[in-house]
Amino acid sequence: MKKLTPPQLLILSFLCVIILGTAVLSLPMATSGTEKLSITDSLFTAASATCVTGLVVKDTGTTFTPFGKWVIFALFQAGGLGIMTFSTLFAVLLGRKIGFRETDIIKGTLDNHNILGLKKLITYILGITFAAEGLGALFLFVRWKVSTDWGVWEILEKSIFHSVSAFCNAGFSLFSNNLASFQADPYINLIMIVLIFLGGIGFIVIMDAMGLLFKKGPAKRVSLQTKIVLTVSVALIILGAVLLLVFERNNALKGMTAAERGLGAIFHSVAARTAGFNTLDIGSFTAPSLMSLIFLMFIGASPGSTGGGIKTCTFAVVMALTFGMMKNRKKVMFFGRSVPKQVIREALVIFFLALAWIFIGTMVLTVIGGSFTRGDNVFIKALFEIVSAFGTVGLSTGITGTLSGAGKILVIVTMFAGRVGPLTLALAVASRERKDNYFYPEENLMVG
Repeated sequence: MKKLTPPQLLILSFLCVIILGTAVLSLPMATSGTEKLSITDSLFTAASATCVTGLVVKDTGTTFTPFGKWVIFALFQAGGLGIMTFSTLFAVLLGRKIGFRETDIIKGTLDNHNILGLKKLITYILGITFAAEGLGALFLFVRWKVSTDWGVWEILEKSIFHSVSAFCNAGFSLFSNNLASFQADPYINLIMIVLIFLGGIGFIVIMDAMGLLFKKGPAKRVSLQTKIVLTVSVALIILGAVLLLVFERNNALKGMTAAERGLGAIFHSVAARTAGFNTLDIGSFTAPSLMSLIFLMFIGASPGSTGGGIKTCTFAVVMALTFGMMKNRKKVMFFGRSVPKQVIREALVIFFLALAWIFIGTMVLTVIGGSFTRGDNVFIKALFEIVSAFGTVGLSTGITGTLSGAGKILVIVTMFAGRVGPLTLALAVASRERKDNYFYPEENLMVG
C-alpha cells in the first residue's frame, strides 16, 4: 500500500466501496418480495450510487426494501463527499495524525492544491453539506406535508432521501417516474434546483461566497475559480434553458403554460449538469434537445463539487486557449489573471481523454448494447447514455434497463471513469513522474 500513489489510493477506495455495496445489495434483505438482483444489476446499482450517477436498471422505490434504499442512500452520500474525505474525518476524530499522503489525497479529491488547514477544511465541508441537505429536507418536508396525504414518516424518508440525492447530484429518486409528478409544482422544482446548483459549484466556491457574505472589515477578493465557476455555470444554465424552450416548444413542453415551460426548461438545464433528475420524459425529446443535454452533461459540474463531467473550469480554459490562439495571444487570461501552463496542460488532457472515452464507448455500445441497437436512433441513444454515465448525470432516453450484460459493464466502467476523472486515471497509471534529461532539436510541422 505504501507504494501506491494518491490517485491510485483514491481509485482503490472507490472500488472497495462499490464492491462492498454490491455485496450488500445482493442480500435477500435488500430487495422486496421474491425478486433478487443479479450480480451485474447489484454492481450497476452500487457503482451508480457511489459514483453519484443515478442511472438505474431497476426501479429504486419498488425493487428495494427500506434497508436496500438506505444502503443506496449511504453509497451516494459517501460518493458525493468523497471516500477519502470521510476516511480522513474518522482519522481526525480518532486522534490519528494526518500525514502528507492523506493530505495529498484529499486535495486530489477536491481538485484544489492550495488548501491549508485540513481539519478546518473537513469541518467546513461537512458543515456545508449537512446544513444544505438538512435545510433542503426541511423545505421538502413542509411542502409535501401540505400538498400530499402521505404519513409523517413517509414524508420524512422521501424528504431526506431526495434532498441528499439532489445536493450530491446523485439523481436517485424513490418515485417510479422520478419527479414527473411534480412537474408543475414550483416549490419542489425550485428547492431541487437550488440543492443541485449548490452541490455542483464546489465547496471552495461556496466557502468563498460565504466569506464575502460574512467577512467583516476590508472587502475580500473573490478567487479566480469562483468567478469562472459562477460565470460559466449561469451562462450554461441560461443557454440550456433557451435551447430547450426552442426545441421542445411543440413537443415535450407543448400544452403547458408559459411559467411551466420556463420552469421545466430551467430544471432540465440545471439537472443535466450532473444531477439526473427529470420532470419530463427525456425519451420523447427531439434530437436537437438531446444534443443540447449532451453538451451540458459533457461539461458537467465544477471542480471540488459532488458532480462529474470535465468541469466548468476545464471547459473555460480550453475555450479561452482556443480563442486566445485565434487572437495570437501567448497567455490564457481570465478577469485580469493568467492561467499557469500546468493547468492548461491538465485541462487539455482531461478534455481530450474525455472525448476519446466517449467516442470509443459510444461505438462499442452500439455493438454490444442489447435490444435497443435493433431500433431507431441507435447512435443518439448510445451517445446520450455514455455521456450521461461519463458525466455522472443519470439522465437516460430509457435504454438503461434494456442493456445487455456487456452493455451494463461498459456503462459501469464509464461511470467509474467519469467519477474518478480522466486525469486521475492517467496519473494512476503513471506511478511516478518522468523527468526528461535531454531534448531533441525542434522542427516545424504543418497542422490544420
